[in-house]
Amino acid sequence: MSSYLESPKLPVREIPGDYGFPIISAIKDRYDYFYNQGEDAWFHGKAEKYKSTVVKINMAPGPFTSNDYKLVAFLDATSFVYMFDNTLIDKTDTLGGTFKPGKEYYGGYRPVAFVDTKDPNHAALKGYILSSFAKRHNLFIPLFRNSLSDHLFNDLEKQVSEQGKSDFNVLLPNMTFGFIFRLLCDQTNPSDTVLGAQGPEHLRKWLFPQLIPSLSARKLPSFIEDLLFHNFLIPFGFVKSDYQKLVDAFSKSAVSMLDEAEKLGIKREEAVHNMLFLVGINMFAGLNAFFPHLIRFVGEAGPNLHTRLANEIRTAIKEEGGAITLSAINKMSLVKSVVYETLRLRPPVPLQYGKAKKDFMVQSHDASYKINKGQFLVGYNPMASRDPKIFANPDEFVPDRFMGDGEKMVKHVLWSNGRETENPAPENKQCAGKDLVQLLGRLILVEFFMRYDTFTVEITPLFRAPNVAIKTLTKATS
Repeated sequence: MSSYLESPKLPVREIPGDYGFPIISAIKDRYDYFYNQGEDAWFHGKAEKYKSTVVKINMAPGPFTSNDYKLVAFLDATSFVYMFDNTLIDKTDTLGGTFKPGKEYYGGYRPVAFVDTKDPNHAALKGYILSSFAKRHNLFIPLFRNSLSDHLFNDLEKQVSEQGKSDFNVLLPNMTFGFIFRLLCDQTNPSDTVLGAQGPEHLRKWLFPQLIPSLSARKLPSFIEDLLFHNFLIPFGFVKSDYQKLVDAFSKSAVSMLDEAEKLGIKREEAVHNMLFLVGINMFAGLNAFFPHLIRFVGEAGPNLHTRLANEIRTAIKEEGGAITLSAINKMSLVKSVVYETLRLRPPVPLQYGKAKKDFMVQSHDASYKINKGQFLVGYNPMASRDPKIFANPDEFVPDRFMGDGEKMVKHVLWSNGRETENPAPENKQCAGKDLVQLLGRLILVEFFMRYDTFTVEITPLFRAPNVAIKTLTKATS
């Protein structure tokens, strides 16, 4: 990676692109981004128009949720990784992009995801999250398996049998929320708290106003949706009661985690609000975006891949005496590759934002560009992870891409705000749940193919994650 203003190895170019007319051009770009073209086509169109993978853009949602929407985009694998360099990129309040929800959404605190590594509070909060996961690692497999059995597979089978198909996306939130709550709350069942059966619904209501400015729900005519959700931020008052129920439930149930925070010098109140952000954005929203893509890719790949996965999974578990253990899962190279390939093609968080801490030179594959201090930057992960100069057949789902010699390409899987070969730490911004997400992706495949030989899916495209309906399930015969 280039150091601060070092002599560039490639020819220096001016950053191409045009911000156009004030406000008007930004609104046009927003309509193209959300409605006329879609996210992928819009970013590809900018790169093709300006013959560059480093370009000036008006980033959605733009006016009037933000006055700071004139960004420079990094759209290839070489430039994108500069977004991981904490000496160059300031991540303060940039997680959501060009807008930021008010602190009232988080009890008056700023969660660690909004805090840059230069802030002394970052290392303490990130270290707390990492240590909390480490202390609970023995619970990951049994709790997730129980959640899959109780809140996913039983309902899938029943609905496919009775209705001819089952909506995977509809069943998913109850399963993921139940797992997350039990993991962090001393194995308490969320239905035994003030949340009752409405935990996922309260969480979704709280998340909606934080996420909708950067999304398209595709449930209203475009001009109505744009007017309601992309021109101003929704006041916290609309979801205050939902958030308070979540605070009450986690405050009373996550006793061990909050005790651990106090021992580290973190106030109990601050810890619970950070925990809720972790639960909502990092885990609940992230897993509910990732799993539909995983099941879609595997489902569409068909019986040949299903047979290979089933054989690998069942053989590894048989060698472990029939137990689904971490040791058995680690032997499943095809399963691991499928998860990596899904995260490569469809990273749960497609955009990385930050501001330049100082002047520096960024390099794409074929040129160098000067970035000025204070410049707002965005990296579009799906283009970086599908860079044709890095991967063969970059837009295709290749299940065994990361097996054998292909394993060396894992360093180009960039979904976690860091390379796959790197690890989250208190001093960096890499996703604290990186290893957990990978494990859960592998485990859901293990459970699928221990139960079924094959399955079929029906896909309805949405703005980012597809809606997946399971059409048929063929029970395991061996």
